[in-house]
Amino acid sequence: MRIFKSRWFQRFAWKEGIADAVLREAVARAEKGQMDADLGGEVIKQRIARPGQGRSRGYRTIIFFQRGAKAFFVYGFSKSQRANINDDEQEQFKEAAKLVLALTETQLAVRLRRGDFVEVKSE
Repeated sequence: MRIFKSRWFQRFAWKEGIADAVLREAVARAEKGQMDADLGGEVIKQRIARPGQGRSRGYRTIIFFQRGAKAFFVYGFSKSQRANINDDEQEQFKEAAKLVLALTETQLAVRLRRGDFVEVKSE
């Protein structure tokens, strides 16, 4: 399973102190079918813990998720920041997921070199 962060999510994670290990754990839970919300169209919402706290008071992340293949963290927010994403945003994420998850290895490599995505390395 390959895991990636969008450029936007990379900045968000750095600012909030979210470690790659936490992202890997969120994807591992999703792989086991433990998703906080399946938004359809290979888009899921997964909670991740704030450093030193639990998941319920942590962050909500939007992940483009292909079981057994790829996961792209593309958006995150704290529950105190906003309650949820709206219906329009959910539809936009679904459309974007179609494009991102359809990238060939060559196309993905170009986007990695450009810095559009960063791969989350395993420990």
